Amino acid sequence: MPRAVVTPCIKVCIVDGATGLCLGCLRSLTEIGSWSSMTADERAAVMAELPARRDQIDPAKLEGGPQRT
Repeated sequence: MPRAVVTPCIKVCIVDGATGLCLGCLRSLTEIGSWSSMTADERAAVMAELPARRDQIDPAKLEGGPQRT
């Protein structure tokens, strides 16, 4: 049986115009679109970058939204 693909998606799909990142998962549209065809290593590399991407988003856009710790 195929293994499930791990994803940071939290089903909050709003793209920030200034950065091009999803406010829910912090991935770019290109990353979101190609996620299922990426290798496990490619997905892991993106996942490792996600915490630092939060700093690129205007905090006012994240208030009241999902918070990652």
